[in-house]
Amino acid sequence: MTRIWTKPVTKNFPLQSILDLSQMRLDEATRRLGELLADQEKASGQMALLVQYREEYYGRFMAAAREGLSPEQWRNYQTFLDRLDSAIGQAEQMMAQSKQMTAAGQQDWLSKRGKVKAFDTLAQRHQARTDQDASRQEQKSLDEHSTRVHLAKFKEDD
Repeated sequence: MTRIWTKPVTKNFPLQSILDLSQMRLDEATRRLGELLADQEKASGQMALLVQYREEYYGRFMAAAREGLSPEQWRNYQTFLDRLDSAIGQAEQMMAQSKQMTAAGQQDWLSKRGKVKAFDTLAQRHQARTDQDASRQEQKSLDEHSTRVHLAKFKEDD
């Protein structure tokens, strides 16, 4: 799972719940995209096996044809090759459908990642402002303390 925002926000970031929800949706889209890619790979593998088997079977058919086949044997080879061709056609359709679903899943993932990045940028800016405010407050406190120490020392010298 892809987590973009890792540093916790010290002061309440007003959109933290939206960032968290967006991150959860991105995680789900990541998981779903992984499943789609696995399904596409599986469909591709099945098609490759069918094509390979058809080529091997066709080679056996051609070898048997050279030796001489009866009309019934010829018809049996042709019928089985037709079934293999039909199975390959269905596998091609499944592969095309799987590719379309994967492409849609990739678009969904990109969209969700973009939202998380946008909210993450806002969270980082918020954190930077919070850190800057804290730094200014600390510097102000140090300056006040330094001034008091200096005035106290100045009064002692008088």
